[in-house]
Amino acid sequence: MTLFQVMIAPRKKVTADFATALLALLGLIAVPSAATAAEPARPNILLIITDDQRFDQMGCMNPLIHTPEMDRLAREGVQFVNAFVTTSICAASRASILTGLVERTHRYTFLTPPLADRFVDLSFPKLLRNAGYRTGYAGKFGVNTRPGATQRLYDFFHVTAHPYWQKQPDGTLRHLTDIEGGNAMAFLEQHAQAADGRPFCLTIGFNAPHAEDANPQQYLWQKEVDALYRDVKVPLPPTAEPDFYQHLPEFLRDGTMNRHRWYWRFDFESKRQAMTKAYWRLISGVDLVLGRLRAKLDKLKLADNTVILLVGDNGYFLGERGYADKWLPYEPSIRVPLLLFDPTGRFAQRGLKPTAFALNIDVAPTILDLAGLLAPPTMQGRSLLPLARGETPADWRQDIWLEHLMMEPSIRKYEGVRTARFKYTRYFEASPVLEELYDLEADPFETVNLVNSPQHRATRDQLRRRTNELRDQYGGEFSERLWKTPLP
Repeated sequence: MTLFQVMIAPRKKVTADFATALLALLGLIAVPSAATAAEPARPNILLIITDDQRFDQMGCMNPLIHTPEMDRLAREGVQFVNAFVTTSICAASRASILTGLVERTHRYTFLTPPLADRFVDLSFPKLLRNAGYRTGYAGKFGVNTRPGATQRLYDFFHVTAHPYWQKQPDGTLRHLTDIEGGNAMAFLEQHAQAADGRPFCLTIGFNAPHAEDANPQQYLWQKEVDALYRDVKVPLPPTAEPDFYQHLPEFLRDGTMNRHRWYWRFDFESKRQAMTKAYWRLISGVDLVLGRLRAKLDKLKLADNTVILLVGDNGYFLGERGYADKWLPYEPSIRVPLLLFDPTGRFAQRGLKPTAFALNIDVAPTILDLAGLLAPPTMQGRSLLPLARGETPADWRQDIWLEHLMMEPSIRKYEGVRTARFKYTRYFEASPVLEELYDLEADPFETVNLVNSPQHRATRDQLRRRTNELRDQYGGEFSERLWKTPLP
């Protein structure tokens, strides 16, 4: 007998309403929110997560890039133009997407124990499944969990990983992006065949456009996009010239993994051209599969009630600052695409481009809100649906928390805060501590560090205090001993 059955059994003389309220209070189930409980049909939800796609790497932001399906989502849906991740690395960010919590709270990244069950059991797929949704996952999951956790989250779970070209049982090679799309479509077909009236929530976590690090070619694309970008000349990114980064401290110049991987990809011009175009082809390949997924939704008569969200798990350097990859707190690394398309018209206005801050930790509460469920009070993100409806909540966040806490010497830990105008960060384990303060209005490429500027002392001190406040709110000062100890 389940806990719910025990609590509503007649011998206990406890009503079902009371039991439901108690379980909701304990965080064991989600309950319909007052605002959406009366909606006639709960929507299906398709969440698409791309890997290493930063905010401006799609056609609606960069006309050199061919992404007609992403552009269509942006045009017909809502494009959150100031979307960020709180930690720029796939492991921590995907855990944040899953749980609605920042890294310092869920304490999961590479080289840590698995994500604790307490966070798994209050994640959006678990709460949706408790509420009657059929849940599925296809692609890169990117979060280590304890045994049995994913079985509690998903009815359908097919995880994939590099290499990009994989041998099939018939001896042919198939591209990983196509495999992931095929697994997602298999879930949709199974759902349609069940015909039991349940809504679904499917997440497809693409590995693309993440580099295949062990392969010297790095970015290997589908043959269908082979002809793209052949005649394009990739512009040199701002701040890519050596004069910009030669003055940086050693750990941000030659001692960082960002610099090491720059040599893999961008260290001379012909390689930079070829590698960037290959990265773009992988994004176009994801876009191609997105079109196939939408066609499948149409064919199965699911499209009219399926809300689609697309988010990047972190940003990406393409030679800026002499860097490759992500991790660090600069704009190309932390800013991501975030799109929401609602065919029903119930949840979002078409064509909106809200400028308010949106975060990866907002994805989970947004999905729960779409399903008519209240997010647990422990979630630190907020539903984006008010912004998607064109509202301007008076209490919306005015700053965002930034951190990177991976225990890797070539990726220095940092913490900080970004406001609409300023960004303050500190590498707190450096000796001496390195602080940075940038005026993003006057200096969008973050080239002039104002932390010692007398004119900006008050701003620096205010953002120092705010960083301390959020650090303490989310979990306190970093402790390697604690982070290596599994949470109960």
